[in-house]
Amino acid sequence: MAYEDDDDFVLPPNLTGENAFDLPAITNSVREILRAIGEDPEREGLVRTPERVARAYQEILGGYNTDPVQLVNGALFTVDYDEMVIVKDIEYYSLCEHHMLPFFGKAHVAYVPKGKVLGLSKIPRIVDMFAHRLQVQERMTQQIAEFIQEVIDPWGVGVVIDGQHLCMMMRGIKKEQAKMTTSAMLGGFRKRLETRMEFLNRISN
Repeated sequence: MAYEDDDDFVLPPNLTGENAFDLPAITNSVREILRAIGEDPEREGLVRTPERVARAYQEILGGYNTDPVQLVNGALFTVDYDEMVIVKDIEYYSLCEHHMLPFFGKAHVAYVPKGKVLGLSKIPRIVDMFAHRLQVQERMTQQIAEFIQEVIDPWGVGVVIDGQHLCMMMRGIKKEQAKMTTSAMLGGFRKRLETRMEFLNRISN
């Protein structure tokens, strides 16, 4: 049975969903960047580039405008089930906040329910909500885990994220094969080695 209201849902701090994109300002800024690097923003190949970049940022950074209450509403279900729920290999794309270059990879999310479960599609949507912001992978991992913990109050939450960062692959040290793995373990996943190992073993197969 789905919850008909949000009485049991506590909104985590710093998630308002009220930010707005100023597309004209982004468009003008991209036009100035083109001039600053010596390009002509009026030439045929670039004349519409500032508008395209602005719309691309609106999509890629749309997580700022995602309402978390609306995201979860209607998808909390009561269950008599207390075994681990895992959604793995969730593809994500984000922008590094240090260089505004993409990083991407896969997220693996698990929780042990305590009377409530989330609708299956909501886990990837939660990952996208946090990925579609200027991010660092470590913080994104923790935000996903803490949000799920707040929403359904399970026995525990585990999140592992693998990422490849273009800021390291195409500039700087230029290590194309380097990957980053981050994890966040809350509740039973932190306290119980058996629970943590079950999660890690199942996402590695």
